Amino acid sequence: MSDLASDILRETDGKICRHCLGRKLSKTVEGSNNVERADKVCEELDIILDGDCVICNNLFDKLGDDLYAKIDEKISQLGLEFETFLVGSQIPKDVQERDEALSEKFGLDVETIKKEVNRLIGLGIWERFDKEAEFERQDVVFNIDLKKKPKVRIQINPLYVEGKYNKYKRGIPQTKWPCTKCKGRGCDECNGTGKQYPESVEELISEHFLKLTKGREAKFHGAGREDIDVLMLGSGRPFVLEIKEPKIRNLDLADLEEKINKINEGKTAYHGLKVCERGRKAEIKQSSPDTYKVYEAIVECDDAFDVAKLEELKKLNEINQQTPLRVLRRRTDMVRVKHVLGLSYELIDDKSFKMRIKTEGGLYIKELISGDEGRSQPNVSEILGVNAVCAQLDVIEVSEK
Repeated sequence: MSDLASDILRETDGKICRHCLGRKLSKTVEGSNNVERADKVCEELDIILDGDCVICNNLFDKLGDDLYAKIDEKISQLGLEFETFLVGSQIPKDVQERDEALSEKFGLDVETIKKEVNRLIGLGIWERFDKEAEFERQDVVFNIDLKKKPKVRIQINPLYVEGKYNKYKRGIPQTKWPCTKCKGRGCDECNGTGKQYPESVEELISEHFLKLTKGREAKFHGAGREDIDVLMLGSGRPFVLEIKEPKIRNLDLADLEEKINKINEGKTAYHGLKVCERGRKAEIKQSSPDTYKVYEAIVECDDAFDVAKLEELKKLNEINQQTPLRVLRRRTDMVRVKHVLGLSYELIDDKSFKMRIKTEGGLYIKELISGDEGRSQPNVSEILGVNAVCAQLDVIEVSEK
C-alpha cells in the first residue's frame, strides 16, 4: 500500500486531493469510499494533503451545497415529480486525460474520475431528495456541467401508458390529421386549427394526459389503424400513449380512465390503462404470424348476385394484394400476401349481404371486396361476378401481440 501511495505522491509532487488519491488506491486499500482510503494512507505516511490537485483542479469542491441548491431550484422551477433518476456529468477534457494518464502510468484498473463524480452526485441526490438511482429505466436524468461554474439541466424521460381503445362514431381518425391545404399551419379552410378533422382518437385521450402531467406533447402508437369511416368495436385496439417531458408521473389511471370515457361517451372509450415500458410501443406495432383481426362488413353489389356463390367466399384463403390505390401515395407499392382465416355471411337482400371475416393483420378488407381494379386477387367481386363495394366496415376484434 505505502509503495504505490508513495509513488503516486511523488509523481504528483504531493499535490493531489483525497478523492483522486483514494480512487487510485481503491484496489489496494480498504475503505468505504475514496476519501477514507486516502485518509488511511495519509495517517500511515504521517502526511497532510494540502493545496491544489494537479489531477482534477479541485473539481470535487464543486460538489457541495451550492450544487444541490441549484438542483433543488431547478426541480422547483419545473414543478417536477419523479421517483428514479440517473446522473450524467460534463467535466473538463484535460482533467479526464490527466486522470487516465496517471492510471496508465501505474497500470491501475480503477474507477474513472467521471464515474466517481456521477456516483457522488447521485449519492447526494439520494440523501437530499430520497429518490432512487436507476441505470436501466429512470424518470429523469440530471446532466451536470462542471467545466466552469456548475450548471444543471434536467432531462425528463417520456411516460408510456398502454391500453385499448374503442371507436363508436364514424368520421374520427386515429391520430391528428393535418389540414391538407395548409399542412397544419392554419388557414380559412380549417378555421385556423391546422387540422383536417376536429378530433381524433389520439387527441380525445392525450389532451387529458397532457393537462394532468404538464407534458410537452403526446404521441399515439396504435397496433395498426382503422379507416376514418370504420368503427373499432369488441375489446378494442391496443395502443401506447407516449407523453414527452411529463412533470407529473403519479396518476390515478383508473380514475382518469373513468373520467375520459364519460366525457367521450358515444365517441371513444379507453380501457385497461397502465404504465408500460418504452419497448411496448414497438411490440404492439410488430406484425406476427399469430395475430389476426375480425371484421364485419356490409357488402353492396351493382346487380343481383347468385346466392349460391356466397358459399365460394368461404374458400378464400391466400390473398395477393398490391398496395391499394387509395393509400399508394403514402405506402410502398408492393404485393403483400395475406390469408383469410375464416368467413361467414348473412343475406340482406338480392344485392347486399353482411360478411364477417377473420384475417391476418394487414389485409385490406375494402379492396378484398372490390378487387381494387385487379390489384387484390382473388376478391369478392370476381367470385360473385358483379361489382361489389364495402358500404360499411367495423373492426370486431384485434388479437393481442
